[in-house]
Amino acid sequence: MRRLVVGITGATGAIYALRLLQAVRPLPDVETHLVVSPSGVLNIKHELDITRQQVHALADHVYSFRDVGATLASGSFATTGMVIVPCSMRTLAAVAHGLSDNLITRAADVTLKERRRLLLAVRETPFNLAHLRNMTAVTEMGGIVFPPLPAFYMRPASMDDMIDHTVVRMLELLDIHIPGPRWDGMDT
Repeated sequence: MRRLVVGITGATGAIYALRLLQAVRPLPDVETHLVVSPSGVLNIKHELDITRQQVHALADHVYSFRDVGATLASGSFATTGMVIVPCSMRTLAAVAHGLSDNLITRAADVTLKERRRLLLAVRETPFNLAHLRNMTAVTEMGGIVFPPLPAFYMRPASMDDMIDHTVVRMLELLDIHIPGPRWDGMDT
C-alpha cells in the first residue's frame, strides 16, 4: 500500500484537489491521507459548491489541520510523498522557511526531511520576488514546484481536459500512474 498525503490550502484551484482525490480513489494500492486548511474549506465551498464532508469522503483518512501530533507529523509514517494542491503563497512561505505551525506544513517538512517527493501546486499570479525566492528555496530542498498551468499542445476541448491532464502529470511525478491524456509526439 502506498500512502499519499494530500494537503488542500486556501488558494484558488480546489478543483485540482477534488479531481486528484477522485482519480486515486479507485486505485487499490494507494491510500490517501487528507488535511484541509480552514481557508481550503472556504474555497471548496465557494469554488465547487460542495461540503467539506463530500471532499473528506474521497479520502481514506482525514486529519485535523491543527493536529500537529498526528501520524503524518512523524518521519516514521512512511509515505510515497505529498502533494499540496492548491498551495497558497502562505503555505509555500511556511514550507520554504521550515515553519511547521499546522499539520500541512509539518507534514511537508517531514516529507522534505525524509527525502520523499513533495509537490506544491502553487496558485498565484503574477509572482513577486518573495514568491520566487520561496519557490527557489523549496526546490533547493528537493521539493517540486508545480503551478497547475494548462497544456495547450494537448488541444484540450474543455476545462475538464485541462484539469485532467494536470492531475495526470502531478500524479506521475509522485510515481502514481492513471489513464489520461499524455503527449504522444507530433504528427509531422
